[in-house]
Amino acid sequence: MELLKIDCLGKPLRLEGSLAGWQQLFWGDTLVSVIQASADNEGLKSHTFELNTAAPATIDAPDEAPQKTIKITLETDLRWQPFVIDYRLLQDENVIASGKRNTKDIEQQVPTVAIAEKKQFSMVGLASLGFKLLKSAKVIKVVLAGASVAAYSWLFSFQFALALIACLVFHEYGHIRAMKYFGMKTKGIYLIPFMGGLALSDEKINTRWQDVVISIMGPTFGLFMSIAALIAYWVTGNIFFAGLAAFNALLNLFNLLPILPLDGGHILKSISFSMNSVMGLVACIAGAAVGVYISYSLGLALLGFLLLIGSAEIVFEWKTRHQSHLLPLDRYGQIFSAVWYFLTVGCLIGIIWYFAGSGDDMLALPLEILKS
Repeated sequence: MELLKIDCLGKPLRLEGSLAGWQQLFWGDTLVSVIQASADNEGLKSHTFELNTAAPATIDAPDEAPQKTIKITLETDLRWQPFVIDYRLLQDENVIASGKRNTKDIEQQVPTVAIAEKKQFSMVGLASLGFKLLKSAKVIKVVLAGASVAAYSWLFSFQFALALIACLVFHEYGHIRAMKYFGMKTKGIYLIPFMGGLALSDEKINTRWQDVVISIMGPTFGLFMSIAALIAYWVTGNIFFAGLAAFNALLNLFNLLPILPLDGGHILKSISFSMNSVMGLVACIAGAAVGVYISYSLGLALLGFLLLIGSAEIVFEWKTRHQSHLLPLDRYGQIFSAVWYFLTVGCLIGIIWYFAGSGDDMLALPLEILKS
């Protein structure tokens, strides 16, 4: 990831690095210094390189331009969690620039080198690519929304279709609000028949914290909607609000499963990949084991099975965490994100469980799905 970019003698001096300990320093597009990967990935580091420039011509030798060697040194003091980097730039032992960068600076930067994305075949990816190729975005949104209403009306009823669309839009709006909070430009919400919705942005994230917040805000907004529907049911006694609360809770709980590309997969991957120790991996495995045990103990077989599969996928990819361009979460961020995630999951399950005990077969269906 790009740790630092400052001006040096008319060209950008860019420092790239990762949790694995390696660092690469570029002057313009030229690689001028490298520190190899090692367990010593923090603390004081120094990069030194030399530049040859033409010295001014003299009276005695007007046609000659002797070479002058300039020694450039970049000294850094780096801490990963929480991220802080202090730097000094020296020219021939004289300090010409100094400063500090933190997580907020990383969040707002636009990387000089485009981030290579891992291409995977998926219907969601193809749909997203199709949207970007089409110029009439507003027309596409309307067409897709109409197609979604028609599809869900054919499967269920027109009233249920409108309620489901409202749930999807409110969920995706949570993602949009999080993107705007980080100053990202958004392209709006697209509804895809039988697949849900997408909140799109052309800009890339730079930190695991951004990934967590953007991912979890969708289910959090969904939880708020279920709570509002639950209160409306208590006030009016209308069974419609009960069904809206229960099925919306199931929809958002599904999105929190630790399986990529679902929201839960992004959240738990960011938390576990920020743990830069074997104990972090052990904690991840232990947490997954407890979650699977509780799920099966409560008779939630489907939830337990998907939790097991999703957690195993994240554990297998854990070794690749150092290759990511995303700045990891610090300890506080890891704990806060985990509490936020499990609290949201617990509240959604609680709403589903509450309506399952109402005696209505339809309201008990979400819990029966989790038990299947």
